[in-house]
Amino acid sequence: MAELRRRGREKKLRPTERKFTLKMQKKLVLLFFLVLLAFVGLSAKLFYIGRDNGEDYERKVLSQQQYDSTTLPFKRGDILDRNGSVLATSEKVYNLIIDAKAMLKEEEYLNPTMNALKSCFSVDETELRKYVKDNPDSQYKIVLKQLTYEEIAPFLELEEDKEKGKNIEGVWFEEEYKRYYPNGSLACDVIGFTSGDNQGTYGLEEYYDDTLNGISGREYGYLNDDSLLERTVKPAVDGYSIETTIDANVQSIAEKYLKQFSDEYTNNARDGLGANNLGCIIMEVDTGNVIAMASYPTFDLNNPKDISAYYTPQQIAEMEENDTLYDTYNQLWRNFCISDTYEPGSTIKPFTVASALDCGAINGNETYMCNGKREIGGWPIACHNTFGDGELTVKQAVEKSCNVALMYIAEAMGKNYFCDYQHSFNFGLKTNIDLAGEARTDSLIYSADKMGPTELATCSFGQGFNVTMIQMAAGFCSLVNGGYYYEPHMVKRIVGTDGSTIKNIEPRLLKQTVSQTTSDTIIDFCNGVVIEGTGTTARPAGYAIGGKTGTAETIPRDNNEYVCSFMGYAPADDPQILIYVVVDRPNVPDQD
Repeated sequence: MAELRRRGREKKLRPTERKFTLKMQKKLVLLFFLVLLAFVGLSAKLFYIGRDNGEDYERKVLSQQQYDSTTLPFKRGDILDRNGSVLATSEKVYNLIIDAKAMLKEEEYLNPTMNALKSCFSVDETELRKYVKDNPDSQYKIVLKQLTYEEIAPFLELEEDKEKGKNIEGVWFEEEYKRYYPNGSLACDVIGFTSGDNQGTYGLEEYYDDTLNGISGREYGYLNDDSLLERTVKPAVDGYSIETTIDANVQSIAEKYLKQFSDEYTNNARDGLGANNLGCIIMEVDTGNVIAMASYPTFDLNNPKDISAYYTPQQIAEMEENDTLYDTYNQLWRNFCISDTYEPGSTIKPFTVASALDCGAINGNETYMCNGKREIGGWPIACHNTFGDGELTVKQAVEKSCNVALMYIAEAMGKNYFCDYQHSFNFGLKTNIDLAGEARTDSLIYSADKMGPTELATCSFGQGFNVTMIQMAAGFCSLVNGGYYYEPHMVKRIVGTDGSTIKNIEPRLLKQTVSQTTSDTIIDFCNGVVIEGTGTTARPAGYAIGGKTGTAETIPRDNNEYVCSFMGYAPADDPQILIYVVVDRPNVPDQD
């Protein structure tokens, strides 16, 4: 009995079971039919929209797709010489685009469009037809790139013709800009070039990339409340132009004579060009403005990868096979005047003498005996005149370029002063010229704690440490302008799109290297070099100039190869213009 009572209590405690009643079933069926009816209604509405207005909506949607978020290209700024001549500019060009889907929209569109393309452009009609057939949904295919307006004008005229152009569909032109260099290879190392995405490479193009580049615009398309296409345009912002310190005429003259030298000595003593490298820098002495900066060999800025002038097709093929082609490109594109280093040789002697005069180690009235060599640190160090120059004054030591006398002068000054003045003239430091690719030379000169008597002796006449051409030119300007060191620079003005001046870049005086008195003395000594010293053949008829010759042995020293140079200025009594020319291992039997 107790068990039966317990089971009864459990049964009462269970929740009441709910049944899916007939009423609930009817409600569910009614809901299902209501939803189904709604879908049928929507489907019918979509059908009628497609039947009555489908083409109109398709046109609007396609139009919106075509213009929605279209990029509007900016024009990269020009590069001008100091007189306003254009060295680099950007020209508008057009990419030919085909829209296969639009072309196949109506049966009568394909043939007229293909015939028009064939008659106006050099295209393969068979290949184009195959592409359209195989890609019927394609709306963007670049057929031809960077066409000029003159090249697309006949097609545009045909398209606008009411009779001949009424069935031409699915063709449009995408605008962009192409960098163009009107003078080909002129100042190629200075200007540099750009890649397809407006990225500057080398030279001014790279250094002033942010200034020259603008900001792309956008064109947005949308449908308004009346289902009409509306467009919103955010215009592109063009880049600024830069006006350089370069004089295109002077630059072309410098390049002309470098090439002339190379052509004269090509394949002379060995196979190859007239020298391993040729460089020339022309500067304003009192401002640091670079009037010309040239080197050889050059390249065409409009086609920088064309090296056929220097290499045969077989040699180029071998470079491609050996993966050395880009090394060849980079060697050609780099600017010898700022990127390569070398031992300066005797052009450093005015710097050594100026340092000794300025610190008071000598007064300029000393005399020295040269017997052809001097032993220092257990090493015999020779003069260029193996028989010796005899007794020389300081001025005569510069005029005759006597190594032995310079060793005595550096010894009197000591290594600490010598190294201090090297840094004062910016050797071992970047000049910070506004060009991409300037070499670092901090590890290529001696510090006082690492310089022994032998190193001091050889460095006094320009052997044992390395410089760049721009370091030498900028430093020498300070020697002959009163001791004022100006930062060398290539750009004097940044110009807006309307021709207004955005920024003037004034000459920047950084420091004083030597006194006015020392500078006057060095001018007198270097004038003597041209009048009766080692530089007499450098004097042009009718002009009084000063300067210093240089002949530096390359490493290894027993190869009899030299870097030959001349640093000259004019006028002799009041230097205004500096010209520095370097011939790296001339192609002649007796280089020195």
